[in-house]
Amino acid sequence: MAEHQVASYKPRYIEIAINLADPIFRGKYHGTQRHPDDLKAVVGRALQVGCSKLIVTGSDLETARDALKLAQEYPGTIFATAGIHPCNSSVFSSDGTTNGDGHMPLCDSNPSAPVSEYQKPDSTKSAAIIAELTALVADESNSHRNRLVAFGEFGLDYDRLHYCNKTLQLHSFEVQLRLAASLEPQLPLFLHSRAAHSDFVSLLKTVYGDRLEKLEKGAVVHSFTGSAEEMAELMDLGLYIGINGCSFKTAENCAVVKGVRLDRVMLETDDSEIQTKSKKQVKEAEVPQQFKVVKKEKWVQGAMVKGRVGLEEAD
Repeated sequence: MAEHQVASYKPRYIEIAINLADPIFRGKYHGTQRHPDDLKAVVGRALQVGCSKLIVTGSDLETARDALKLAQEYPGTIFATAGIHPCNSSVFSSDGTTNGDGHMPLCDSNPSAPVSEYQKPDSTKSAAIIAELTALVADESNSHRNRLVAFGEFGLDYDRLHYCNKTLQLHSFEVQLRLAASLEPQLPLFLHSRAAHSDFVSLLKTVYGDRLEKLEKGAVVHSFTGSAEEMAELMDLGLYIGINGCSFKTAENCAVVKGVRLDRVMLETDDSEIQTKSKKQVKEAEVPQQFKVVKKEKWVQGAMVKGRVGLEEAD
């Protein structure tokens, strides 16, 4: 009798949020070139461990364009999203600025220059930003290149009001929701909600209906850190829950994650911003690292860089 052959199984993953548009994947840190561009190696390692598709986050107009360029460079492997992150929503005010390399600042929890509570949306600037975002999405839709796969990242983040106050964030979220709802066809939504659950759900229902019945392509609330009750409400509305290192920062976070339904969970690294803390309850569940990890100052070909986390490092 012939011996039964068991086919080997190779994991197949889709990374729903990776910040490969960040200059650190080109070897540049805070405007200084520290090592050669090794983006190709990063993508290669992802493919090697079974992550066959990477969705690069567009968190403002500049990073959205960068993400689309990467999708062009790696067709069929890299895809892009486009939207304005809540921490970048100062662009809707008259004095909204970008940082030195053309990208909005990351959501640092220790800001050096808080945004004024009196900063308000500017109607002219807001209309221009929405027109530019609309044109970007329309151009991709009309091109049939299939590079843009979701609208976002956008939403509310009340933990980081030092970048944008509530007034600006609420304006940014609502005008983008209305733009996303008007698209034909709609795109899936890539959403952000941090310490803002009530306002977040209220605006979603205002635009898409009390049961989100007008939401045609679904949505994921990424990097989830809320309560079990908040997660249950989001899942009951048909939304997916994105889990990354930020979702495991505390024992309470870990307990909440255990309650995610398998039909509602999506996985992400949010590389290059989020990493799991060295908590015992997290470390016990982590997968051993199979690639060499070095500091950026000691970069060598083929090694991962400490601090470029997620796919690049399980710290």
